[in-house]
Amino acid sequence: MLESRFIRFLFTSGLAAGVNIGSRWLLGFVMPYELAICLAYLFGMTTAFVLAKLFVFKASGAAVHKEYVRFAIVNAAAFLQVWLVSVGLARFIFPAVGLVSHGETIAHIIGVLSPALTSYFAHKNYSFRTEST
Repeated sequence: MLESRFIRFLFTSGLAAGVNIGSRWLLGFVMPYELAICLAYLFGMTTAFVLAKLFVFKASGAAVHKEYVRFAIVNAAAFLQVWLVSVGLARFIFPAVGLVSHGETIAHIIGVLSPALTSYFAHKNYSFRTEST
């Protein structure tokens, strides 16, 4: 059975993923796909941090900026995965199999979803871990 906190994490992460994907789509009108992914990831990550802090994880006792730095470190690793999956699918895999309609958007959605499980445990045990007294 899935624990309640993990379900809340998936829900809030889904909302943040929507911010990420929506902002990437909008940014795509004014910059290249690869750069839009980078900037959109920052929008999504900040949204995810605020939602996770408010609705998912207990107060850790750490300063907010310290939690945000830890959150950003976890997300830096996850970003590499998101970028590789998104760009790899959009630029190499999808064209090779003939998927051309909405390929970038589909690739980005898959990329954004790819680190969900590992991110949850990293945030639970690192970003929002309870400070020792």
